[in-house]
Amino acid sequence: MDLNQVTIGARDFDASLAFYRKLGLKLIVLTEGRYARFELPSGSSTLSLHYDAVHSPGDTLLYFEVDDIDGKHAELEAAGIIFDSPPRDERWNWREARFSDPSGNRLCLFHAGPDRRFPPWRLSAAER
Repeated sequence: MDLNQVTIGARDFDASLAFYRKLGLKLIVLTEGRYARFELPSGSSTLSLHYDAVHSPGDTLLYFEVDDIDGKHAELEAAGIIFDSPPRDERWNWREARFSDPSGNRLCLFHAGPDRRFPPWRLSAAER
């Protein structure tokens, strides 16, 4: 099984479209003002936006992994992306910076290295 895509709501579709393009996602499908689908710079999953005038973001948090979080953070800030928190080392061995899109969807730019899939506290095969 593989994750194909995640679709999120956008109150201001045009602002959200511009925001995700600024993040470096490649636009592959567009229904003007209603729906957009993006490929990410790596991996096979995609991210979609759909227009929702009453969208109310929940507690979902989307993670975008990069090799150089400090460099990407600086690049995105220079492009006008506003972060809620700068890159910092977290107790779960990841380096993260948090921000939101124009519709309030919560996002995290992070680097975890091998701890993304194989943290020290990962269940053993016998425990799964």
